[in-house]
Amino acid sequence: MVALVAGPASADEARTRLIAEVAAAANGFLGALPPEKRAAAQLPFAGRDRTSWRYTPGSRAGLPLQDLTPAQRAAAQRLLQSFLSAAGYLKVQSIIALEVVLRELEGWSERDPDRYWFAVFGDPGSAESPWGVRVEGHHVSLHVAVIKGRFVSSTPTFLGANPAEVRSGPKKGERALAAEEDVARALLGSLTAEQRREAIVDASPYGDIATRNQSKANPLDAQGVAFASLSGEQRKLVLALVELYAGTMQPKLAEERLAKIRRAGLDGLRFAWAGATERGRPHYYRLQGPTFLIEFDNSGGNHIHTVWRDFEGDFGRDLLREHHGIHSHVDGRHAPRR
Repeated sequence: MVALVAGPASADEARTRLIAEVAAAANGFLGALPPEKRAAAQLPFAGRDRTSWRYTPGSRAGLPLQDLTPAQRAAAQRLLQSFLSAAGYLKVQSIIALEVVLRELEGWSERDPDRYWFAVFGDPGSAESPWGVRVEGHHVSLHVAVIKGRFVSSTPTFLGANPAEVRSGPKKGERALAAEEDVARALLGSLTAEQRREAIVDASPYGDIATRNQSKANPLDAQGVAFASLSGEQRKLVLALVELYAGTMQPKLAEERLAKIRRAGLDGLRFAWAGATERGRPHYYRLQGPTFLIEFDNSGGNHIHTVWRDFEGDFGRDLLREHHGIHSHVDGRHAPRR
């Protein structure tokens, strides 16, 4: 795991190497496609599709797994693995596998592990033009943007799980996002009575993440218990929670997220909880700092949505402004169907 309190960020060579690996995987995916499929999979970087995202069922721009041959599927998986950590890749595969469980529970054909779309934006590997990758479907929305071949963004990052815990069948007991709940619950359990009064900001949860699928997320109310008021052990739990979410991505991407948080200052972090404190009942928490927001919602007690948002960095907006002089297109909010 990448340590939030580690020393200076890795050398630029590590970022360059990672970008080269993602570019090679993206070009490998595109190269495996015939012209008509490639036209569907490769989209303009400046188009509206890149910053329109959602985590509900339904078709997307790009190319779904169901339209790929075995060799093309393998290339798509290599692309996914190029920017996810091993733990992140396993988590995503566990989430996708839940579509089979949902289909058996609901009898709805839309629940399909082949309905996940891969899209490449721009020209992967370009040293001057921005480019990016998106992998998206029900409960998965992953984004990478590369600017001038040297700078990279990997937010927003959304992962969900339904059911959060499989309660019957061959997968009984499996929890795709177990640590995201358990570490936060350990933090909540470590709080003193006074700290809990600060941390628990609402008796009822919100039914979903508060930022939904907005193209640009703004800071939420500065509620919750402050990092500065926590004990050393409690601070370790906060840092473990941040590292857990960052660790979905390859270590270099995770470290760059964490370095940004360090620069903004840890004392600005706040942990807030809403809803029930017992397992299996609806609840919500968020961890917010000056530059980022993590949200977790367990609606109905067994249906999880999680997201990491950067207030200025989602879709590489800050990098575009600073390094390319481009103001990326900002889409309006799209209300999701769950």
